Amino acid sequence: MLWTIVVALIVGCIVGPLARLILPGKQNISLPMTILLGAVGSLIGSWVGANFLGTEGDQFSFWGLILGTIFAIVAVLVYGAVTGRDNSARRIS
Repeated sequence: MLWTIVVALIVGCIVGPLARLILPGKQNISLPMTILLGAVGSLIGSWVGANFLGTEGDQFSFWGLILGTIFAIVAVLVYGAVTGRDNSARRIS
């Protein structure tokens, strides 16, 4: 279980910035926030894999790693889509 958490955090810290690279245009997401989102998304994906797919155990879980990677990418994409827009052009008349 401990190794699952450690691997999820490491993968998330790597996949978070990679997900940011695939976002089109310039994002207003800081590198620490990107890494944090990647790590949290990866932990959530690993948790989903362990609890719903039965991938929990003392061994390395391929599906937990895949789900953690997918959730990390989704977390960065959603955060970038929600907060990465430039709202300075909006004016109240």
